[in-house]
Amino acid sequence: MDQTPPSDEAPKPTIRKLGGAFVGLLQGHLELLGIEFKEEKSRTFRLFLLAGISLILALLILVGLSAAVVIAFWDEHRIAAILLLCAVYAIALAICIARAFKLAKEAADPFKATLEELARDRERLLP
Repeated sequence: MDQTPPSDEAPKPTIRKLGGAFVGLLQGHLELLGIEFKEEKSRTFRLFLLAGISLILALLILVGLSAAVVIAFWDEHRIAAILLLCAVYAIALAICIARAFKLAKEAADPFKATLEELARDRERLLP
């Protein structure tokens, strides 16, 4: 009855076990990265498609309304009407550009979940 008392030390991992764990972690991260990439690609495509259609329709409405305003003031104040429309368009353009820059600066990280998962793994693996 040679029983040695159990030690408090955890069994030492072998290179094979460490390699297998690393490959498993890497595979999980690559799958997550691939899923996030597909989602981001799909979302970006839909965004550009809707933005393009919206832009075309908005331009058609804008041309029609502008023509209506210029025609309505053709006899007396055609130059004033055209200049006023240009000023309104310039102000709207400045607002849109400012909002676009603000949105671009506030954009979230596209692969946030992958980066968070890598940080958690780093914390678990490194003491």
